Amino acid sequence: MAETATRKPRGKGAREPAITRDQLTRAYRDMLLIRRFEEKAGQLYGMGLIGGFCHLYIGQEAVVVGMQLCLKEGDQVITSYRDHGHMLATGMEARGVMAELTGRIGGYSRGKGGSMHMFSREKGFYGGHGIVGAQVSLGAGLAFANWYRQSDNVALAYFGEGASNQGQVYESLNLASLLKLPCIFIIENNKYGMGTSVDRASASKDLSKNGVPWGIPGEAVNGMDVIAVKEAGERAVAHCRAGNGPYLLEMKTYRYRGHSMSDPAKYRTREEVQKMREQNDCIETARRLLLDSHGVPEAELKVIDDEVKAIVQDSADFAQTSPEPDEAELWTDVLLEKAR
Repeated sequence: MAETATRKPRGKGAREPAITRDQLTRAYRDMLLIRRFEEKAGQLYGMGLIGGFCHLYIGQEAVVVGMQLCLKEGDQVITSYRDHGHMLATGMEARGVMAELTGRIGGYSRGKGGSMHMFSREKGFYGGHGIVGAQVSLGAGLAFANWYRQSDNVALAYFGEGASNQGQVYESLNLASLLKLPCIFIIENNKYGMGTSVDRASASKDLSKNGVPWGIPGEAVNGMDVIAVKEAGERAVAHCRAGNGPYLLEMKTYRYRGHSMSDPAKYRTREEVQKMREQNDCIETARRLLLDSHGVPEAELKVIDDEVKAIVQDSADFAQTSPEPDEAELWTDVLLEKAR
């Protein structure tokens, strides 16, 4: 699949390559940044420097990175509590994200929000949300704003397979289809909602068809392959920008860690996780393609690896040295007073 997707066109009418060398290099760098950042966040959590809930995105990096390759400035992203990867993929700074995780003033919410409460209108990121499925309705609202303003911007609403059967999700699908809203509903199916297998929790065995009752086209995608994600994302984005209404993508992916840092993940075997790592890892697949199919020198990838390592270490250092918020911060950002 990956070799075919990156094959160079031959002759008249030949298919354009699914991804260029520069795009794949960018994807590799962004996926690696998310992976290393999340690994460092896990370390800081273990050291007691991050409190509360902390849901890591390790293993799922290809989904958000592949989709970002399809977007333009003005498009919007909203997701659930497993959100650090989405923040970094949209271009939010690692320093600000990590500082917020440690509750410091240098964080995106000035240390008051933590893992699930970071936003950046500048980067088009409208938050990770702790209430299961709530962000889907908000994502439809972002798409409504685009429709109302008659822009060609597209809103991406990410949610997990565990949230896919929430009532508000179906209400959002209905409204989006009814008004032909430019919303891409993305189910990140990592197989386990907390500790329950999707096979035991969902009567729908093909989540890509969950939009069929509302006439919403959908497709299942290999969410461990950044090229496959990009190709499906481009079809979905083109559909929405053309005014054809919403689109649904089921990304078949996998998380290597537990549901959150407090989850020992005893509901699956180590062999299952190891098999996914060895046979389907999105970063290793991209690395092999860059080396073997695009002729990227090993030294060039080493430069990227070192750059990512430096960014993550800098974010951790900043997160530990940035001051904690002053007590007066308790009273800021609570009430918006309009001028009379």
